[in-house]
Amino acid sequence: MSKNQLDWKSQISRLEGAYAPSTIKSYHADMESFAEWCASNSVDPLPADPATLCDYLLDQAKTMSASTVNRRIYSIRRVHRLLELPDTTRCEEVHLTLRRIMRSKTIRPKQARGMTREYLDLFLKSQPNSLAGLRNRALLSLAYEGLTRRSELPPILDEEITMLPDGTMQVLIRRSKADPFGQGRLVFTSRRTAETVNSWRNRRGNGYKYLFSPIYQGKPVNRALSVSAIKKIIRITNERLELGDDSTGRFSGHSMRVGAAQDLLARGFDIAAIMRAGGWKSVDTVSRYLEQSHQNVWI
Repeated sequence: MSKNQLDWKSQISRLEGAYAPSTIKSYHADMESFAEWCASNSVDPLPADPATLCDYLLDQAKTMSASTVNRRIYSIRRVHRLLELPDTTRCEEVHLTLRRIMRSKTIRPKQARGMTREYLDLFLKSQPNSLAGLRNRALLSLAYEGLTRRSELPPILDEEITMLPDGTMQVLIRRSKADPFGQGRLVFTSRRTAETVNSWRNRRGNGYKYLFSPIYQGKPVNRALSVSAIKKIIRITNERLELGDDSTGRFSGHSMRVGAAQDLLARGFDIAAIMRAGGWKSVDTVSRYLEQSHQNVWI
């Protein structure tokens, strides 16, 4: 086995701190997939031969979406750059193979089900009368009114909450997928959400670094709530309310962001205002979120 084949894992580790952990995890998983495929076909993964790349992409396209296949080749390209190898991923035949795959498969992304206000209220009312239930209500309310991604909630620091004179609340969203260098964006809440968040903070007590913390045996733990825990909160509530697998799909950690955007459109806000509120950079992304807000308009 060549030195290059042994080094790609350590080279990916060089990216730590420069890219989001989820991005690094994807690079590793994609390159692992390619390396395993090469091993099963008795070919060397690095440097990748153009013919090998084409065969791999075509094989992946049998079971993977077009976006996953495209991500695979980007990850392989990143590893070649890290190892300072010739970038065979940009060869014309590889490019043409990728285009054939993209043209032969639908690329419409799956859309998260929007948790509009009516569903949010159901989620809030169904939370248990406990410390965890109070935290969940605060989290869901802030996620909706702040149009936050699921991943933006755990890093919020307790000190980044500011109460305003009118009883509302200002929250600094320090880092996000669209803001990797932490410029941050400010979001503002209603009085009701501010009261719920403050009730959670008061019952939890002082001295906690993060706004939302896990709860163990009825007591808060001084660390950030995990992204997977937020996913679990939504899944359990979804099952409790029996709102799952119908034609509109399940609610997810992205649903509050999508539903709030749909509600803002229904209230007459234009796309520019919605983009500012949610920190979006792409009009196309917001437009996909807003498609479902027009369903059943002629009924």
